[in-house]
Amino acid sequence: MEVVVAVAEEGGFTAAARRLNVVQSAVSGTVRALEKELGVRLFERTTHRVTLTSAGAAFVPAARHALRAVESARAAADEARGHLRGVLTVGTMQGVWLGLGRALAELRAEHPGLTVRLRQAAVADIRTALRDGSVDVAVVAFDRQQRRGLEVRSLAREEMILAAAPGRVFERDDTVTFAEAAGMPFVDFAPGWAIRAAVDRSFRAAAVERAPVFEVNDIVAAAELVQHDLGVCVMPESIAARFPGLALRRFAGRAPRWDVAVVRPGGDPAPAVAALLRHLT
Repeated sequence: MEVVVAVAEEGGFTAAARRLNVVQSAVSGTVRALEKELGVRLFERTTHRVTLTSAGAAFVPAARHALRAVESARAAADEARGHLRGVLTVGTMQGVWLGLGRALAELRAEHPGLTVRLRQAAVADIRTALRDGSVDVAVVAFDRQQRRGLEVRSLAREEMILAAAPGRVFERDDTVTFAEAAGMPFVDFAPGWAIRAAVDRSFRAAAVERAPVFEVNDIVAAAELVQHDLGVCVMPESIAARFPGLALRRFAGRAPRWDVAVVRPGGDPAPAVAALLRHLT
């Protein structure tokens, strides 16, 4: 199961062999033996690509859950001795740290044998990964619909603000309306980003339409575009504060909100997840 999951995640036998520190023939042989045992093909192989068959797509999530159960059993035994080992996969979105760095430092100091993998992705991808078992726990900004079926603990709520170049002229010194913001060149984040979803909802609620001039999937790129006065951008205040060259204004109305939470699959948390949760406050 570990070999099949590695091939699926790495996209090929050679990359999976590197990840597992074995020769490629061992990976190929293991997959062939498992396919013979199951009576189905798990992968379609061509000269350039290795892709999952429909049977493989059904097998991989179940294999991940089985491997996670094995890891939890090992971790429970380690925890009884006061030490955690294995791998903890933590999902997060770009710009969302919110104490995660400190919590991970404390976790590693407490359990040096634990390997932590950080997986940064869009919120929709992280939600899928939590459900298929490829991510154990995540620190993300989910809306209520995205939280269904998951265990959620709120970490922080904050308003979003409008970031602009210092020289850009506004009607007021410290606030901005949705209509005024929409009339300016707009730097938006890509669809699927939690920031974009929250901003879309707030502009719809204000009955104001905006037309982005730039659409980005990187916070630093958004900040640089704004600093060069190529547009304005709505972002969480804690993120905007990392870029001192921006001029910030609050919305004169109900501002978009940024709700950050620690999220995990339902049920009792695995020992490594429980250990991280203790350090996230």
